[in-house]
Amino acid sequence: MPAPDAAPSTLTTQATDHASTIAELLDVMWERARDATAGAIAPMSTSQLRLMYVVDRQDGIRMRAVCQLLAASPPNVTRLCDRLQAAGFLERLPCPDSGREITLRLSPAGKRHLQRIREQRESMLHDAIDHLAVDERRALTKGLAALTAQLTAPDTERPAVSLAPPAA
Repeated sequence: MPAPDAAPSTLTTQATDHASTIAELLDVMWERARDATAGAIAPMSTSQLRLMYVVDRQDGIRMRAVCQLLAASPPNVTRLCDRLQAAGFLERLPCPDSGREITLRLSPAGKRHLQRIREQRESMLHDAIDHLAVDERRALTKGLAALTAQLTAPDTERPAVSLAPPAA
């Protein structure tokens, strides 16, 4: 815990260090959740899961937009889509206004799989947060809300991260 009279730059550095550690721990937790939900399905890569998140949030997204959002080349995204489609998680559809483009959507099986992963992750987080004291939970909630606002706010130097909920 930082000293109450610590300099703002020191507090920023300490908060950044803690956030980085949490991000790394969450990566490990997310991987466990992903693997725990795989069942008979071959393990899913992080890149495949990221693609599923993008498509879930923007049903009917064009392949070109996915490439831009993931900062990946079209051949790499095509391979990811091939694997997800073979697993029954992704559907490719012709673009309604362009015969040259493909749109993507999760299949019902893909949506169920993603929901299982999210439930597993939420359960892990809930268990950890539930062990915090009430005042720590309040402080965490307030701090995370403020950090989310900063990360999603438009900024001229960096693009805002989209955390919009999946389309219904």
